[in-house]
Amino acid sequence: MSTPEAATIAAELRTAMGKLTRRVTHEDRIPLGQVAVLGVLDRDGAMTTSDLAADQRVRPQSMARAVGLLMEQNLITRRAHPTDGRKSLVELSDAGRAALEAERGRRVGWLAQAIEAELTDEERVLLARSAALLERLATR
Repeated sequence: MSTPEAATIAAELRTAMGKLTRRVTHEDRIPLGQVAVLGVLDRDGAMTTSDLAADQRVRPQSMARAVGLLMEQNLITRRAHPTDGRKSLVELSDAGRAALEAERGRRVGWLAQAIEAELTDEERVLLARSAALLERLATR
């Protein structure tokens, strides 16, 4: 059971993180769902469409549409599964990796500018320390 203080901090943090996430993703040029797929493939490597759907918690049909759109844009490629001839794997193409890096760069660029414009030196130090704490909470 959490204390009232912890619950208040949690609610404020959730709200602030949601607002910040929405603002940062406003910089995206690729739809959020497609960026998420590219990010998973970048982090985890080649996967089946079914595995991607499970990872993103969407229906396989929805993921099949997203995969199709990404393939049309040459952001991912498909290849045969090495052990199961009935399956195929999708993976990032070079163009997909470049597009993902550009998306990440726009997000980081906007956030870096906001930090420089809005925060004092002391606040920047505090934010840097807070990032480590948030990472610790995220891996719990």
